[in-house]
Amino acid sequence: MTETVSLPKAMWRGFTMKCPNCGRGHLFGRFLKVADHCEVCGEDFTPQRADDFPAYLVIVVVGHVVVPALLWLEMNYAPPAWLQLAIWLPFTLFSALGLLQPTKGAIVGLQWQLGMEGFATSRRRVDTSRQLLDLHRQV
Repeated sequence: MTETVSLPKAMWRGFTMKCPNCGRGHLFGRFLKVADHCEVCGEDFTPQRADDFPAYLVIVVVGHVVVPALLWLEMNYAPPAWLQLAIWLPFTLFSALGLLQPTKGAIVGLQWQLGMEGFATSRRRVDTSRQLLDLHRQV
């Protein structure tokens, strides 16, 4: 029995840093280095070309949170510049670093599900009977 993996499901699996095909293997080998293949189902990740797009998305999201909050704080309380820097620089840095890997994973999931950048569209199916058999063997 095979199940087609939907686009939102593939992107969510990527966002949670799991294989978009099986949802169990690790998508990343290091912080932003996508693994060559899934250690569970063997899905090949070498065709992925996420490049700079995840960074652009993170900049847009973090910028849309930080700038209004910074302006609100400035307009209502007018704290000194050193306090603004002490608040917003670490927040911006850690927010961007925290969102970068999940965003890249979601983009890889998007590319995988749509068959972009060399991902074969025929590989977008999961053999659920094989997964159930594997899970049964582990128990």
